[in-house]
Order: sequence, then C-alpha cells, then structure tokens
Amino acid sequence: MLELALLFFVIAIIAGALGAGGVAGLSMAIAKWLVLVFVVLAVVSLLL
Repeated sequence: MLELALLFFVIAIIAGALGAGGVAGLSMAIAKWLVLVFVVLAVVSLLL
C-alpha cells in the first residue's frame, strides 16, 4: 500500500514539473488517501 502511495507521489511530482496540473493534483490526492489508509491499517495491525 505504501509503495502505491509513493508511486502516485512520484507521478504527481513529475506531472507538476511538466505542467500537467490536473494530473498532479489527482495523483497527490490519491497518494494522500493511500498513505492515510496505510497508516490506519498499520495502527490496527499493531493493536491486534
């Protein structure tokens, strides 16, 4: 899950550098949600 978040983050950085603002914003939003899901799952797995 964290790998996907990092992948979307890298896509957002590259798209932002190339001037594709819509793609960069979408990729950052996806990466943000994936990181949030990863953190929640990590905390749940540590507690159980």
